[in-house]
Amino acid sequence: MSVEQLVEEMCKNARAAARRLATASTAVKNRALTRMAEEIEARQEAIAQANARDLEAAREAGLSAAMIDRLTLSPAVLASMAQGLREVAALPDPVGEVTGMWRRPNGLVVGRMRIPLGVIGFIYESRPNVTTDAAGLCLKSGNAVVLKGGKEAIHSNLALAEIIRDVLEETGLPTAAVQVVPTTDRAATAALLKLDELVDVIIPRGGEGLIRFVAQNSTIPVLKHYKGVCHVYVDRYADLDMAEAICINAKCQRPGVCNAMETLLVHQAVAETFIPRITAALRERGVEIRGCQNTCHLDPQALPASEQDWPAEFLDLILAVKVVESMDQALDHIAAYGSQHTEAIVTRDYDRAQRFLAAVDSSVVLVNASTRFNDGGQLGLGAEIGINTSKLHAFGPMGLAELTTTKFIVYGSGQLRQ
Repeated sequence: MSVEQLVEEMCKNARAAARRLATASTAVKNRALTRMAEEIEARQEAIAQANARDLEAAREAGLSAAMIDRLTLSPAVLASMAQGLREVAALPDPVGEVTGMWRRPNGLVVGRMRIPLGVIGFIYESRPNVTTDAAGLCLKSGNAVVLKGGKEAIHSNLALAEIIRDVLEETGLPTAAVQVVPTTDRAATAALLKLDELVDVIIPRGGEGLIRFVAQNSTIPVLKHYKGVCHVYVDRYADLDMAEAICINAKCQRPGVCNAMETLLVHQAVAETFIPRITAALRERGVEIRGCQNTCHLDPQALPASEQDWPAEFLDLILAVKVVESMDQALDHIAAYGSQHTEAIVTRDYDRAQRFLAAVDSSVVLVNASTRFNDGGQLGLGAEIGINTSKLHAFGPMGLAELTTTKFIVYGSGQLRQ
């Protein structure tokens, strides 16, 4: 069987499994998720052995320390994976939820019911813990999922797939509801992206290169975000103590993630006070400052920013800083260089905060809070499969509800259309 035939067969099985899973009871799904958590804890040694093979290959291939860290399934990571599955089990089940019932003049009662998307193709890099995250969210939301992980994590992913398959069989759910593509051949990804009659949506999670490849080659709708060029705008009416704390958190807590601040915009009315203060505080934490001409005047240690710095996602302790003349200029800058991911304003002025919320076209817009809160768990979704900045059909972190759509349901009493 060729790679293309293998992937097609997996997707056919996923399509059949999705029909059964769509009507599975919440109790059965929750039982499966709980058992997966228990089996991850019980089979830690087997998972660790598989993960060790991946780590050995990663070191031989010269992967960076950061990549190896992402790949490592330590006891703490395994415990977190198990806890994540239990948390998904504890969340409300969106499938079957009926909302917005209304009665038509002819007596028809119309409403909407949440239903699964169907079959999800999930393509991701490096992190094997994402395997159980995606499996748990898709299972709870009634979707079958075909998981195509990176070659770096193949043995880890297959060990986790075996656990998931055993639990699905044990709990009476279709084993094809969660499948891991068992090959590192890139042809498998290309094949998956063309099966639009079997797969309903593709969700890529990884670097910009992977996501652009998926978006450019898929005949299936893709939920994606390319990068996170996130801004914090310190308004003329900002509490500067608050602004400093927010900026430090947004840039320094985890600089290598998509919701970290990459550009700081400061209103000229507070720039003379705030720029030297914030750049000194950030520099103490190892941040390299790349500033506009006014920033460099106020902070002589700053490096001059180039045009390439404004749309850059540094994913590192590097920050672009610009002094703006007005909120309008800040909004124009965000519109020109942002990635529709996350933007924040720091201000004590309610009307200006409301204007910022209305004018900024990003998946999460915050007032007086760090950009680091663009995360499903932090926003109360419980968990997320990724962040979508393409608006259709969801915008922002994708939790259980975002892995469903709605269909119309209609109750009649014999009505006929005239």
